[in-house]
Amino acid sequence: MADAPPRLSHRRVLHIALPIVLSNATVPILGAVDTGVVGQLGQAAPIGAVGIGAIIITGIYWIFGFLRMGTTGLTSQARGGANGAEVDALLTRVLMIGLSAGATLIVMQWPLFHAAFLVAPASDEVEGLARDYIGIRVWSAPAMIALYGVNGWLIALERTRAVLAIQVWMNGLNIVLDLWFVTGLGWGVEGVAVATFLAEWSGLALGLWLCRDAFGGTAWKDWPRVFDRSRLKRMAQVNSDILIRSLLLQAVFISFLFVGARFGDVTLAANQILLQFLNVTAYALDGFAFAAEALVGYALGAGARSALRRAALMTTFWGLICVTALAAGFALFGGGIIDLMTTAPAVREAARAYLIYMVFAPLLGLAAWMFDGIFIGATRTADMRNMMALSFLIYVAAALVLVPALGNHGLWLAFLISFAARGVTLALRYPALETAAEV
Repeated sequence: MADAPPRLSHRRVLHIALPIVLSNATVPILGAVDTGVVGQLGQAAPIGAVGIGAIIITGIYWIFGFLRMGTTGLTSQARGGANGAEVDALLTRVLMIGLSAGATLIVMQWPLFHAAFLVAPASDEVEGLARDYIGIRVWSAPAMIALYGVNGWLIALERTRAVLAIQVWMNGLNIVLDLWFVTGLGWGVEGVAVATFLAEWSGLALGLWLCRDAFGGTAWKDWPRVFDRSRLKRMAQVNSDILIRSLLLQAVFISFLFVGARFGDVTLAANQILLQFLNVTAYALDGFAFAAEALVGYALGAGARSALRRAALMTTFWGLICVTALAAGFALFGGGIIDLMTTAPAVREAARAYLIYMVFAPLLGLAAWMFDGIFIGATRTADMRNMMALSFLIYVAAALVLVPALGNHGLWLAFLISFAARGVTLALRYPALETAAEV
């Protein structure tokens, strides 16, 4: 058995979590600047092109989010088991996977983007500009997908300040280049894409520099270990489970949007505004879920069952404080936030009518978010996949019953039921997770 883990304290949890919360807070800023810069061109088409292009390319990148999560779980366990050679070899594996996946996207870009525009058609002018945009951005796909793995590796080592540094650097450089290329040089939509391309490759370069200690040894290029069949098989299984789970989760969100669209433009707009409250919740809880991934994985790798339970409880404690504050904030200030986000009286009224669901969403979603982090850290990904499938079926059943009877209220209830179902089903599998840790 490995040495006992370092003492788990509230300070250690916050040391991991807070940089992630701050990192997530920078994400909406970049989107706003991208939109604002092209908005200075005085035309609608460039704004639409950047919007739809960004949705398509980030949607494709999102598929590879499993690389971040799987890497955190596997690396934290190797670290907990004092297997430094495997920690370094994992970094090489994820870099190879990320760079190879990105290169594949570059090769397959035409059919992928053609299919994307069939699903999300736009005017000829917007589509033409959007194709120019993603045609440039796709060349940084290897950097972005590899960076998922780098971030997962850093989180496992509890070096979340490095993750924050990468995000701040990328977004800051992107903003500066946006202003220079678009407003200074007049490059338009292509300027936004080039700015992002350069920022993403520079982000990977910074990430590799921050991982330089791993490259100082020899384990990262221990090719028999890097290409060990059993380890590669385990990695593939973990990542495929997470991918299936994530696709099912995305299906819940997409179906929510599509069904909500049937209730008219005003209701659709109100739902979209309220989903921003949910995004804020996700950004905040990610920090504590990521802390759970790193700490639970470490404890499991060290065979320390009591430390695993303590990690789960302490990270969830801070998650509870977070969601309680969010729920109270949404209850007290939600109406004012809605008014800031839209000036349309009908949309304001509709959003306020459904605001109560956003008050309960953080509280009902806490278990789902935290158990996701706990199960990722333990690499109990088959349980995540299976419980997500069960929760998806519960959501579909709830929607089939509640939507015809209650309309958009029924849709929101079904949505929240899916959160509760994820939390409850994973809670039922938690004892088996603890049993897997050595006493």
